[in-house]
Amino acid sequence: MRDETVARPYAETLFALAERHEADAKKELIQKVFSPELPPQLVDFLLVTIDKRRQRLLRQMAQHFRELVDEREGRAHVDVTVARQPDGATLDLLTRRLSDLIGATAVPHVRVRPEILGGIIVRAGDTIYDGSVRRRLDGMRRQLLKVELP
Repeated sequence: MRDETVARPYAETLFALAERHEADAKKELIQKVFSPELPPQLVDFLLVTIDKRRQRLLRQMAQHFRELVDEREGRAHVDVTVARQPDGATLDLLTRRLSDLIGATAVPHVRVRPEILGGIIVRAGDTIYDGSVRRRLDGMRRQLLKVELP
């Protein structure tokens, strides 16, 4: 029992040294590859993320950074669902109208779903505008089913 008690701290120390060596190798690689290409502040930031063992969060950090830049620049990403692919002029008109509607420069992300039959579905943040033909037909069907026949 005593040998196991003594062995554990040695194993933990060895493990910590191995982790530190791995971090040093990562940092050397980051400096070698990115220092000539990236601003020094960004390279330093990457090194700090390695020191703090947060490199697995870099993808999420980048996403949040893009969101902050979009907010600063007055851009809003909008999901747009249509029944068929719009042409360039229609997409330009749609972008202008969406920008007016949301009060920011709209960046539409168009998805084609023929099952909506026609019209458009727009999702801007937590707000959904459903102008699809399918929704209208479903609404008419519900109204017709409520009607009592004489």
